[in-house]
Amino acid sequence: MGGSSTGGVHTAIHDAENRPITAGGFVDSGPVIFKDVSQQAGLTSWTHTMGTPQKQFIIETNGSGVGLIDYDNDGWLDIYIVNGSTYDALSGKTTPPHAALFHNNHDGTFTDVAAKAGVTNDRWGFGVAIGDYDNDGWPDIYVSNFGKNRLYHNNHDGTFTDVAEKAGVTLGNWSTGASFGDYDGDGRLDLFVPGYIHYDVDHPPVPGTRAVAFAGCQFRGVPTMCGPRGLPGEHDHLFHNNGDGTFTDVSVKAGVSDPNGYYGFTSVFADLNNDGKVDLVVADDSSPNYLYLNKGNGTFEDDSYASGFALNQDGREIAAMGLGVGDYQNNGRLDLVTTDFSDDYKVLYHNDGDANFTDVSYHAGIAQVSIPFLGWGVGFLDYDNDGWKDIMMINGHVYPQVDQHDWGTTFAERPLLFHNIQGQKFEYVPAVKGTALADVIPGRGAAFGDLFNDGKIDVVVNVMDHHPVLFRNVSDDHHHWVELKLEGGPKGPRDAVGAAVYLTANGMRQRDDVLSGGSYMSSNDQRVHFGLGTATTVDSVEIHWPGGAVEKVKLPAVDRIYTVEQGKGITGALCTACGQNAKVAAAK
Repeated sequence: MGGSSTGGVHTAIHDAENRPITAGGFVDSGPVIFKDVSQQAGLTSWTHTMGTPQKQFIIETNGSGVGLIDYDNDGWLDIYIVNGSTYDALSGKTTPPHAALFHNNHDGTFTDVAAKAGVTNDRWGFGVAIGDYDNDGWPDIYVSNFGKNRLYHNNHDGTFTDVAEKAGVTLGNWSTGASFGDYDGDGRLDLFVPGYIHYDVDHPPVPGTRAVAFAGCQFRGVPTMCGPRGLPGEHDHLFHNNGDGTFTDVSVKAGVSDPNGYYGFTSVFADLNNDGKVDLVVADDSSPNYLYLNKGNGTFEDDSYASGFALNQDGREIAAMGLGVGDYQNNGRLDLVTTDFSDDYKVLYHNDGDANFTDVSYHAGIAQVSIPFLGWGVGFLDYDNDGWKDIMMINGHVYPQVDQHDWGTTFAERPLLFHNIQGQKFEYVPAVKGTALADVIPGRGAAFGDLFNDGKIDVVVNVMDHHPVLFRNVSDDHHHWVELKLEGGPKGPRDAVGAAVYLTANGMRQRDDVLSGGSYMSSNDQRVHFGLGTATTVDSVEIHWPGGAVEKVKLPAVDRIYTVEQGKGITGALCTACGQNAKVAAAK
């Protein structure tokens, strides 16, 4: 009973003070990139709960996601944090843990308004996807649970109503990292929901019982919780948006139902072969990953193996938890990065063109360092605004037992940051003592976005059985930047999910996409962000809207967040450094 896929046993690595490298290896000085401001921000009042500390069952180990959402349309990102649950709460013995909706107070602090907003979930929560499924200009929230899922419709007054039953998207066993995307080009966001394990609460997978075919469950010879291997998988679902508030399950017809019952974790709709149609990527745990190419007729072609994304370069499936999507070489093609189990390297898939991928993890420099870590949330983010997308991974183990053995790994682990050296290599960024990179936490979901509207990408992490952490980006670079909040036209999607934006400045052409879902069962800032390096002007911006329209926009200045409406150009600008929040006349 192998549990999760791993790459075999690796020698334990310790730092100079004999700590396992996953909880050590800190340096005394160096550039300070992220600062942990969780307490000042007011996030420490809330705690994530998932099962018991012993983690006897797999349902207690996987943690939950984070969604960044400007739910009140005030121009500042709020934070939705999914909570887990416990067996006692499921059976009604105790009050279920609540999800949090932290409203951004514009002063560096946040207030939890989940109860008032009606989004506490009160179920065993895992993933969150943000998208405006009814094109009313207000973002909605999809929460995937063990049990029935929720679709929170935004009421435009700071509250939400769960319409999942009416919409037909509740499902009912174990759903994970969903994604919104308009796969058929009708201007409405459809919804993909991966399934993880078909889990029976009344017959949990206990070692030596019928539930696990009488197998024993071990990691490195030590008894642990069971799974996912050896347990029945839960199928994936694609819901077509009917435009009347309801959805139809078209998974089988579209060819994305996961007949193999792989262990799905995180999904993203994104245009991988640049044909103007969003494809679908699914990171699967301990089973091959899926890559579906959009055929443009309402169906997908399973290109998982042919594309090179199903397996790693050794020809093995990996325990892919998180999924990052971004163009790290500035060549106009979206690359993919996945996190993986400990004792295995994390995988960077380079897009060679036409959605053919090559595992370049070792060549790019992210493999060796990452082996002892067990990774979850992951993203491409240009943390120093030099115009090249860097990689960050959030880590933490699933077996509490690792802390009792000298395996060079720990239950709580520090994050990993890799700096992009002009698209050729990634350089590991050491964790400076006392900074957020030295936070040793059992991290899980993570969302990346500009929470302070200062042009720097911050990170919010949902931490297992712990308060969330907010890594504020305090990098002392003086590079310029620009962000765009896109608003689709009357043909939709209104929130422009699926748009690809190409920006040319500093002699470089960058690409950033509006995506829903990703990281680990999370949803990032949907404004596109571009670091400009030393450039003080932007040469050109080309927006490829969902549905195929291409629009060029001229940006009058840098270091601003522009609102761009399809067909109307710039309709607003926010500049926190200028002390103004002014409407800007559409640039001629």
